[in-house]
Amino acid sequence: MLNIVLFGPPGAGKGTQSEKIIAKYNLVHLSTGDLFRKHLKEGTDLGKKAQSFMDEGRLVPDEVVIGMVDDKMESTAGAAGFIFDGFPRTVPQAEALDRLLTEKGESISLMLLLDVPKEELIKRIQERGKTSGRTDDQDLEKINTRIEVYEQETLPVAEYYQQQNKLRKIHGVGGIEKIFDDICQEIDAIKG
Repeated sequence: MLNIVLFGPPGAGKGTQSEKIIAKYNLVHLSTGDLFRKHLKEGTDLGKKAQSFMDEGRLVPDEVVIGMVDDKMESTAGAAGFIFDGFPRTVPQAEALDRLLTEKGESISLMLLLDVPKEELIKRIQERGKTSGRTDDQDLEKINTRIEVYEQETLPVAEYYQQQNKLRKIHGVGGIEKIFDDICQEIDAIKG
């Protein structure tokens, strides 16, 4: 099974590249944002648990998030693998994901880090803001805050996978197809 963590700062191109990876390798897209919306909408036990924390303005605990990830994996048994998008965001989440996968006889195959200079990220996010209608993509202060949060809170997850020799940095500037080719080379190298 091919299990990939797609990683990078806001504006790095994760959405664009994840669609291409999913199509080529027949992976299941596992986005925690999508999982939250699904469980909240359906009123599942996990959704109700998450809602109670959100109503109090608190972060949803990792065990609830992992429960949603487990539920998604169980509901797509027999999949060729998963692409984890927006998760894990912290080292404890990465450790919890490793434990869950180990229970299933699986592991993370690879973490792909889309590496893009900050100036390019800002430019891309502002461009996206012009077409997406997202006001947070048009506010330079908010853009800088999102990038800083990524660097401070999320980047240590890359170090966690580096220690397992699973981190591959992909130069995320240039044509979409060139970046995708570089990603495919890394995936194909581990598939053997």
